[in-house]
Amino acid sequence: MPILMLKIAPLQNPERYQALAAALTRLTADILGKRAEVTAVVIDDLPRARWWVGGGAVQGATALLEIGITAGTNTEAEKARFIDAAYRELQRQLAPDGGFELASYVTVRELPATDWGYGGRTQRARQLARSTA
Repeated sequence: MPILMLKIAPLQNPERYQALAAALTRLTADILGKRAEVTAVVIDDLPRARWWVGGGAVQGATALLEIGITAGTNTEAEKARFIDAAYRELQRQLAPDGGFELASYVTVRELPATDWGYGGRTQRARQLARSTA
């Protein structure tokens, strides 16, 4: 199922990581219909001095969220809704008083079912097993 890779600046505390992971898992399940129990969230944080936008160091909080899903499993509208909701959640948690960098990104990457999986099985193998059951 999906994996979410989140990079954020500035550095946060462990409670914030937990809140971000929980919220992003919930959005992934609610909007994209993915199973929460196999949704992975990896959070990397960076000092502001290592994040640049437009050639200058960022001044506010910023984020880059990339989610990998199986190609063809979600509609364009679902993906657009997820991008909007995830951006708003990141903004809410990372910059509740404002100052969230506009150039914060949410990317949905669709991967062929044959090219990724978890537990040692591709998503295509899982699809085939379901269709013969």
